Amino acid sequence: MTNLPDLSALPPPEVVEEISYEDILAELAVDIKARFAAAGIDWDVDQLETDAAVIVAQAAAYRETVLRSRINYVAQQGFLYFAEKDNLEQLSAWLEVFRMEGESDDRLKERFRLATIGRSAGGPAERYRSVVLGADIDVRDVAIWREGRDPTVNIAVLSQSGNGEPTQALLDVVETALTQPDIQVVSDTFNVVSAIRKTVDVTLSVRLDPTAADSVADQVATTVQSEWQKQDLLGLDLTRAFLIQAAGIAGVTNVEVTAPAVDTVALENEAIAINSVTVTVSGRGR
Repeated sequence: MTNLPDLSALPPPEVVEEISYEDILAELAVDIKARFAAAGIDWDVDQLETDAAVIVAQAAAYRETVLRSRINYVAQQGFLYFAEKDNLEQLSAWLEVFRMEGESDDRLKERFRLATIGRSAGGPAERYRSVVLGADIDVRDVAIWREGRDPTVNIAVLSQSGNGEPTQALLDVVETALTQPDIQVVSDTFNVVSAIRKTVDVTLSVRLDPTAADSVADQVATTVQSEWQKQDLLGLDLTRAFLIQAAGIAGVTNVEVTAPAVDTVALENEAIAINSVTVTVSGRGR
């Protein structure tokens, strides 16, 4: 993923001060007592909860608490970090960034931010990244770089499908999007390739708990593949420590990695795919 600023680290906007229910109720009690006193009515704020004025004050305090929260929620929908669903689509439409079919809020937010940063016709990397992510919903991630002073812009594409390796059809769609006259800078040429450069076969030996079902071994293979696909794969090393952790599901008491023999290192612009996971059971024990 691109190194965009972390919006979650910023304090949330507050349009109206959010005061606790208890503080609002206490302020109302003081106000009611003052109004009763002005009317010649002696009223004790510490009297029974069944007092009509107390019940009305509680209802008013609750409604004000909810109203303050609602006002802030609605106002926050105008800020990118907090916007979601239809509100997010309205916000991103200002830069002609529209939700693709099946696109998550997080992916749409990233494209909106990239469109904001890279508003020029071509150039910076954020602009090209925005174009690539907008080319097809099957683009999961992309790395963009140049080598030395070569004008070639290298585009490494990671797919949402399978092990992350894009089809040639997807690479063609990306290249077509980049070479549109209003996108491509005259001096730039594109080298669109798969981000998957290394494919690894994994072999694990596991010890099962005496009470574990035999099917746990099959679950280990599925879980390892699934957990790896959840990661931000670009530039991520496939470590033996990760494999041990991912394979340590319920019913497994020990994991040994037979292959790969050492950690598999990824460059910043490449991703590693796990081709197969073979699991053997070394025995049972705690």
